Amino acid sequence: MAFFIGLISFTLFIWLISKIFKENSFQNFWIAGRVGARIMFVMIGVMHLVKPEALAYMVEDLLPFATELVVISGVTEVLFGLGLLWNKTRTISAWLLIIQLILMFPANINVAVNNLAAPGGLPAAAWYTWSRLLFQPVYIYWVYKAANLDLKSILPTKKEEVLI
Repeated sequence: MAFFIGLISFTLFIWLISKIFKENSFQNFWIAGRVGARIMFVMIGVMHLVKPEALAYMVEDLLPFATELVVISGVTEVLFGLGLLWNKTRTISAWLLIIQLILMFPANINVAVNNLAAPGGLPAAAWYTWSRLLFQPVYIYWVYKAANLDLKSILPTKKEEVLI
């Protein structure tokens, strides 16, 4: 939920400033949202790198090398977040962030099911840990819209053969 608040705050700040100063670059909410996502993924990635052991508890029961996985996820969040900056890397970075968000979902389920404290010392209250699960699809949708992705571009058309 803290991630969501940061995402909304940065996006609205950028979007409103662009409206006030009539800066066309960020007057589209989702373009401002791309900047907000970039900031938040880089920030959260850095937090993973600064104190990986503080987040490792989320996956210790699920996977081996929990601390190392937190470091890897931090590096990828920073890289993919930065990748949203450039048009050449935006699409692949966004798809990789979406995949990462899906892969991280079991860790959030683990926190909720086992009534663990939420990351960053946030409440362990059931309402909070379970409500965090609702935000994962929101983040996926946010990255999808902000990166201006098109699902049709990766799905085969009727004319294309699907090889299995």
